[in-house]
Amino acid sequence: MFTNYSNIMKFLKTSFLFLSLIFLNGCLHSTAMLGPGVTLVSTGNVVQAGFQYAANSAIKNETGKDALTLVKDVVEEDHNKRMFKRNFKKMVEKRVLNARKKIFLN
Repeated sequence: MFTNYSNIMKFLKTSFLFLSLIFLNGCLHSTAMLGPGVTLVSTGNVVQAGFQYAANSAIKNETGKDALTLVKDVVEEDHNKRMFKRNFKKMVEKRVLNARKKIFLN
């Protein structure tokens, strides 16, 4: 079935990821370890996985949100600010045009 060591490792990595997704589906606390676990399995770099876990934990402790939720909220907030500025600009331009029309009619 397997011809060499690299095929065995690819199979094990794929199996680990698949089983992790099945067993950790819906586990909020376990998903914090899923990212570093995938990094560890795919790269084999324990230090990088440790730093990733530490960064995720620091973000969670500081903001109360995980990294993905924090990024999503920041993007939504930026979008809302841009929409507010655009709508405010349109409103001001409309009022200025209406005021000019009234001034020039009198």
